[in-house]
Amino acid sequence: MTQPLSRRDFLTRSASSALILPLSAPAIITRDHRRPKLEQGIATGDVSTSGAVVWSRADRPCQMWVEWSTYRDFRTAHRVRGPLALKKSDFTAKLGLGQLPPGQELFYRIIFEDLKTHVLSEPKTGRFRTPDLTGLWPSRFAWSGDVGGQGYGINPKIGGMTIFEAIRQSYPDVFLHCGDVIYADAPLRAKKTVESKKTWHNLLIPEKKKVAETLSEFRANFRYNLIDHNLRQMNETLPTAFTWDDHETKNNWWPGRRLSDARYSEKSCDLLSARARAAFFEYCPLAHRADAPGRIYRRLNQGPNLDIFMVDSRSYRGKNGPNREEQIGPKSAFYGIEQLAWLCRSLAESRSIWKVVVCPQPLSVLINHRGGTFEGAGNGLAGRPRGRELEIAELLSFIKRNHIKNVVFVTADVHYAAAHHYDPKRGSFKGFNPFWEFLAGPLNAGNFGPNPLDPTFGPKQVFQSIPNHLKPGTSPLSGHQFYGLGQVDSQTKRLTVSLHGQDGRELWSTELTADS
Repeated sequence: MTQPLSRRDFLTRSASSALILPLSAPAIITRDHRRPKLEQGIATGDVSTSGAVVWSRADRPCQMWVEWSTYRDFRTAHRVRGPLALKKSDFTAKLGLGQLPPGQELFYRIIFEDLKTHVLSEPKTGRFRTPDLTGLWPSRFAWSGDVGGQGYGINPKIGGMTIFEAIRQSYPDVFLHCGDVIYADAPLRAKKTVESKKTWHNLLIPEKKKVAETLSEFRANFRYNLIDHNLRQMNETLPTAFTWDDHETKNNWWPGRRLSDARYSEKSCDLLSARARAAFFEYCPLAHRADAPGRIYRRLNQGPNLDIFMVDSRSYRGKNGPNREEQIGPKSAFYGIEQLAWLCRSLAESRSIWKVVVCPQPLSVLINHRGGTFEGAGNGLAGRPRGRELEIAELLSFIKRNHIKNVVFVTADVHYAAAHHYDPKRGSFKGFNPFWEFLAGPLNAGNFGPNPLDPTFGPKQVFQSIPNHLKPGTSPLSGHQFYGLGQVDSQTKRLTVSLHGQDGRELWSTELTADS
């Protein structure tokens, strides 16, 4: 029986390696130049009823220490010995915290101890809220994706990636990152001419001047994003749950793909994605599961009002093609059989009122690859489901057969915001109940779309955020960057979903009533 992640799943080493001890005051170190530095800041992730993961990176070999408290001034606190931050993990370290008090705002600080000198770093402090187990408090989440694409990196002339500050000031309990956490395949230039003959300015590091191929280069892409003070500040106070898509490795990759891109000396996407996955786990506060190392899909229970299902639609997919296979199998895979079975089983077992499926790609937006082949699940054909649509149809029909209520999908990828309502009355496939899908992105990338919708499941575009005439690749200077918010009301149990611009302004919203 599938359960929310256990305490063991959150521990990055073993259950016995993180001993909770009474807090004792650390030594005071006044010579700052000797102290270990936390230049990439601190972060939390995968907060659920089972615990949370805390993360940071040192600048040298260190022992990680974590202190947490229900008091801002740490008057009473627990100290937890974390893992070692060593060169083999690029000096990153993350620790799972279990048995946390529910429904509480918790304060934490991370300290690194130099393994040679035993000098302590300056403590770096953050906070997060644990899920409420009573259902008496609202559950609030944000989502988006796509950071740093199409040559748009950190622009100091406009204050960096300011949308992260807008998300932080929306005060969600958790941020759901739908993928394209980095653009490892998108080199940057110092300046780029954009619409209206404006100039986009990029901060640069050496590794961002070429595509990422080595593990070191993939790691540097994650470090680059963390130069942005908006992102670091959001990470301090807002837990993030991550999934990934293609640009963490290479645009439109699939398992087994061989590249013909002259920029790459390494042509194997399997090898590139293995390096990308290693860096992804090192730099994201997401714990390796002891029973499934490297697995990204997981369930994060937020209490009786909300369950979150993080899905991986990249690692198990079949080759991009015409997408017209007649049977479920390796060639038509989108989630893959094992993940699809897990998702169906986990949805059936959930006892939360709302079930939010976080998918890196939309279900019906047509995403072309090249020459009549498709990158997404849709194939543009009416009639019975084919290709990757077969797994979507199996998921939707399972939800109907098992009377699973209140399932919504949130996603990013296509670089605009939209609200899609699906209804079997409009579709050629009839075996499902009506549902909603909400799109929001990008976070700091060029704009595309809006794309046409595949008709199989009867989608209707109720809202979309950008003009139809917008030139593909339009820069963030145009203002078309988006994120979404969802909130479950603790009294009515209604889910309000809203879509927002990069300044936080609400563009559209709807209120959904929970079916009992």
